Amino acid sequence: MNAKTSSTVTRFVDATWQHSIVPALTEYIRIPNKSPAFDPEWERRGHMQAAVELLDRWCASVPLGHHDRRIATLPGRTPLLFIDIPATGGGGTALLYGHYDKQPEFTGWAPGLSPWEPVLRDGKLYGRGGADDGYALFASLTAIAALEKAGIPHGRCVVIIEGCEESGSFDLPHYIEALQEEIGRPDLVVCLDAECGNYGQLWLTTSLRGMLPGTLSVDVLTEGQHSGAAGGIVPSSFRLLRGLLERVENATTGELHQALRTPIPPESLAELDAAARVLGTDIVNRFPWVAGAGPATEDARQLLIDNTWRASLATVGLSGAPDVSNAGNTLRPGTSAKLVFRLPPTLDADQAGRQVKALLEAEPPSGAKVAFELETPQTGWRAPPTAPWLKSALDRASRRHFGKPAMSMGMGGTIPFMKMLGDAYPDVQFMVTGVLGPKSNAHGPNEFLHIDTARKLTACVADVLADLRSV
Repeated sequence: MNAKTSSTVTRFVDATWQHSIVPALTEYIRIPNKSPAFDPEWERRGHMQAAVELLDRWCASVPLGHHDRRIATLPGRTPLLFIDIPATGGGGTALLYGHYDKQPEFTGWAPGLSPWEPVLRDGKLYGRGGADDGYALFASLTAIAALEKAGIPHGRCVVIIEGCEESGSFDLPHYIEALQEEIGRPDLVVCLDAECGNYGQLWLTTSLRGMLPGTLSVDVLTEGQHSGAAGGIVPSSFRLLRGLLERVENATTGELHQALRTPIPPESLAELDAAARVLGTDIVNRFPWVAGAGPATEDARQLLIDNTWRASLATVGLSGAPDVSNAGNTLRPGTSAKLVFRLPPTLDADQAGRQVKALLEAEPPSGAKVAFELETPQTGWRAPPTAPWLKSALDRASRRHFGKPAMSMGMGGTIPFMKMLGDAYPDVQFMVTGVLGPKSNAHGPNEFLHIDTARKLTACVADVLADLRSV
């Protein structure tokens, strides 16, 4: 791509973000289309349909040549937006992926901010779902349209935007099976649902941790009792639950059971070494710590290893207890905790789930009723070695649009579709990247989309698609 055509691409991308994408994303954020796991009544409420129709309407405004586009629907499944854009000059096939379903509201939004009312402030668009992952459709189509505007040939592009990712993508395999012939065999997967270590360069995700969600319940009574009358006779369900968690997680160190460990490839360690040198203390400072709090170590390399290749456990929900402002002196009959284990990328999630369930349910303390109800175990993913052409294209794009070289590292989150594609197409190449950088806070309060990064990332995608055509 010469300087003239590159300038045309950049101008088109910048103008589209300013005049078209930001206004459309603003409307998208207002739609409370929570993922099916968080809104079982999603179909009746109609928010999911409203969101996918908004995306589809925006697509109609993009100056693309002939293409096929439709909202695909299967009974009882969240709608999927499917777009097939023919090649304009031969070359390989790119599959561009994103999702439009959202996490629930969460609490703690700063004054003037909220999940469903977008706010544009200091170059950031605040609101639920803008960065995770509403922008993906807009960036993908804009990148392709920019190439056509500049007269740069591109290969065939297939765009898939699903509505179930935040629930583990349990709808997606049904669509992939139904659309298998139309999708064909991709040469490159572009996923825009990942993190970035900073906002100053292009970051590529080379591995994703798996996920093991489930609910641990401990019941000791059929109804609550006076804590004075029962205390010392009836064991606390919360204490028993704490003890059960010690079977899988050391409360002092946070280290998890050996069944949840795997070796770390030397190449991944080398990537993390380089990333740690670039990010330094930003690895810690990106989080809103309370005064005096911090990680167990300040070793940047070790923190990245723990976040990307070690298992971790988060207790994301508790049931069975009233709010502290309404808590009586009652020994409660039971306690339940929603647990989310993050697993090393290469660990089999189904096997890990069976082992964790057995550890938690064996020999219930005090004869309590103990159950660990697994949800959908999701095995992680590790990218194949990056082809020389793609490595060069990514670095060239990062230097052109960000002014710095591209970086690679693993990511602590989970994107189920990457594992599906890696298994189905073992030779496919991956460009997994995103805009979820420091303090962007997907899933939590004050989520924001860093617009300048998204704009530059869009231009990088265009560059890589242009290079795919020439492979």
